[in-house]
Amino acid sequence: MSGIRRFAVRSSPVHGKGVFACVDIPKGERILEYKGKRISWESAIDMEPADPENPNHTFFFDIDGDTVIDGGDGGNAARWVNHSCSPNCRTEQVEVRGEDRIYIHAKRDIRAGEELAYDYGLILSGRITKADIAAHRCLCGSKNCRGTMLALPKKKTAAQKTAAKKAAPKKAPAKKRA
Repeated sequence: MSGIRRFAVRSSPVHGKGVFACVDIPKGERILEYKGKRISWESAIDMEPADPENPNHTFFFDIDGDTVIDGGDGGNAARWVNHSCSPNCRTEQVEVRGEDRIYIHAKRDIRAGEELAYDYGLILSGRITKADIAAHRCLCGSKNCRGTMLALPKKKTAAQKTAAKKAAPKKAPAKKRA
């Protein structure tokens, strides 16, 4: 496929810029690597936001909890791949010559013209609040949209709740005090 552009960056109906397939991309194919300067999370947190109007919009990709790739500094087109709750791509962390790298792969067959997207599954420390969800709201518009780019705790199904109750030790009846 030499000489053929496989993807292009252009305006996205989801958010800002996006990455779009220029050719059909088969399921499982490695599309591109997420590149940028490697910095500590401590340095990333101390950085001024690139957009003060939207301080949660960054190009940081976590590697190991201590290090991030800052796609805003020396990054490539991968920084423009948007989030979706029904993604057509997935990310994979691979060690190459002692260095962890992030690759974006096709999760399913992708048709030429489709926007590439993966589930960001952003993780915050502590309890997730309604304000956190709003600050990281999702604009993907998929029928499975969970309304946020955050990785939310899985809700238990009714069957799981019933099974948990059955497995829980029986409580002794409360005793009345005289």
